[in-house]
Amino acid sequence: MEDRQLAIAADLKDLGANDWLAEIDEICEEFGFFEQLGMGHCAGFLEAGNNLLVTFENAEAVREHNIDAEPRGFAYARHDGWSHLALISFTESWFRDEAVYAFFDRLVDEEFFGDFSQIVFYGGDGGAAYAAAAFSVAAPGATVIALRPQATLDAGTAGWDPRYKAARLNDFTGRYGYAPEMIEAADKVFVAYDPHQRFDAVHAALFRKPHVTLLPCPLFGDALDRAFDRMGIQDIMIKLAMDYALDKKRFLQLLRARRYDQTYARTLVRQLIMTNHPRLARVVCEYMLRRGENAFFEQKLAELNASDDD
Repeated sequence: MEDRQLAIAADLKDLGANDWLAEIDEICEEFGFFEQLGMGHCAGFLEAGNNLLVTFENAEAVREHNIDAEPRGFAYARHDGWSHLALISFTESWFRDEAVYAFFDRLVDEEFFGDFSQIVFYGGDGGAAYAAAAFSVAAPGATVIALRPQATLDAGTAGWDPRYKAARLNDFTGRYGYAPEMIEAADKVFVAYDPHQRFDAVHAALFRKPHVTLLPCPLFGDALDRAFDRMGIQDIMIKLAMDYALDKKRFLQLLRARRYDQTYARTLVRQLIMTNHPRLARVVCEYMLRRGENAFFEQKLAELNASDDD
């Protein structure tokens, strides 16, 4: 397959849900294919080059948070010549749907993934990250990037996690079910999580295979994908993975960008104050104020200085 950058021209911002989906359908039909997968999911494929990015995303989240309201792989197809397979859910489904299983079964039967030299499966939030890990079994040798994935929501295995009550109605015991087992055929698996998020940390610990690299991201909370986008490191991380160059050392270098992120710095200041480290909290506030005016850091610094005067 010859690499080619796709001339994708579309304005997906500010569209209603139906119009947005119609545009995605039209774009994918022009450059590859689009399929509805039952009532709750769809798949869109852009055929470009020998590298394939497979993403799992929620339609509402894409429209609300992604740059230009596009599935994450569109930019890579446009600028880097990567092929892109987007699995999109219309609800928080964890992609537990017979129609999705059948779709991947068919791709395997057709040896679809054999056409690509490197494949990255990406999921940027719990249910999507779970799916990226679980369905990676369809493409042996792929690299997986999973941001705070759940291993399963099966009550018999993960009854200690009380979250996602609606999603637990789905069957997690059947095919493509237990994500830590489905990654066995992957080349490398990167699992990012916040160790301060107790349930996320336990799920991450269940991914125990030797080819798994755990990437702890303290104080980032439960929106790692948006944090990484905000810091400008997500694109670099995905490109490094596609080039077989991502590892823990390189990721930790990227994570240094948190020092410039106001959202992270606010969380850090609150944590330092709560754990009785006022001097360090003051240092962070002063550092952030040297970078620019900010009411939060001004207020916290004033409070910290006032407490010193008491």
